[in-house]
Amino acid sequence: MLAVSDLKIHYRTLAGSVKALDGVSFSVADGEIMGLAGESGCGKSTLGKALIRLEERMQYVGGEVRLDDKVLPIADDKAMNPYRFREVSIVPQYAMSALNPTRRIGRMIDELLDARGLKGATLRPELERRLAILGLAPDVLGMYPIELSGGMKQRVVMVLSTLLDPSLLIADEVTSALDVASQKKVAGALVEFRDRGYVKSMIVVTHDLAILAQVADSIMIMYAGKLAEKAPTRTIVEAPAHPYTRLLLGSLPEVGIRFEEKRLPGIKGRPPSLLSPPVGCRFRDRCPLAFGKCVEEPPFIEIAPGHQVACWKADAHAQG
Repeated sequence: MLAVSDLKIHYRTLAGSVKALDGVSFSVADGEIMGLAGESGCGKSTLGKALIRLEERMQYVGGEVRLDDKVLPIADDKAMNPYRFREVSIVPQYAMSALNPTRRIGRMIDELLDARGLKGATLRPELERRLAILGLAPDVLGMYPIELSGGMKQRVVMVLSTLLDPSLLIADEVTSALDVASQKKVAGALVEFRDRGYVKSMIVVTHDLAILAQVADSIMIMYAGKLAEKAPTRTIVEAPAHPYTRLLLGSLPEVGIRFEEKRLPGIKGRPPSLLSPPVGCRFRDRCPLAFGKCVEEPPFIEIAPGHQVACWKADAHAQG
């Protein structure tokens, strides 16, 4: 189980500290696939990276991350090395570019395993079995990355990231650069790897709510470095309580509906600067339900079993 408590991560810039994560608390149960969504710049990729500590500009400010009752030392890059890929692993954004173009796939995997004190030959049967599960023949191990399609490269990285059976897998925008057919294969692979026990739990970071509706057990919505809502997927899709979540869902195009018949409303305005974020609810300047109390920050509280929201009108809104 993953338990994150009051996590604060800033980015150092010449203009000052960007408060990318500003006190984030949530949990992901064993066996749960949690989707993480929101607009660009809301902090979702930062949250995913912070759990494995990959970004040099990141500054740990506070909070705690526990995985299977062990505190992850995310503030110390060197101390995180024993945990990476064994306890927590990541399929990074633009994973298709993560493969060394000068190495054959098999040799590159052997070198990566060797760097962690493991023998590629020992894990080769399991490697080939997992490739086969994702529809990839053992022949790909003798190929260079340029010989594989985008979807094939994405699936190779997925196999590599889960080869040591991590407790937590972070999948960061793994379908964003793929065609629809490849998206379906990759999304299906995420669920299959969880179902086969190759990972205990998973965080799928994406702006694509349609993908999350297919693969996630729960969805967490972020806005401007804060959590807005977390609930079972069906609740988020059918009965969201936060006005931001509702507007996000309302911005999605519907199959068979022409633009001339129904225009997409979108969300007016833009997220606030995280160099100097506003006090109170960070969505209030764009929120159609904003009122006087929104100058105070709403707590992220449970309004129903498994349904948490940060909105002063959440209870009434959910009932309405």
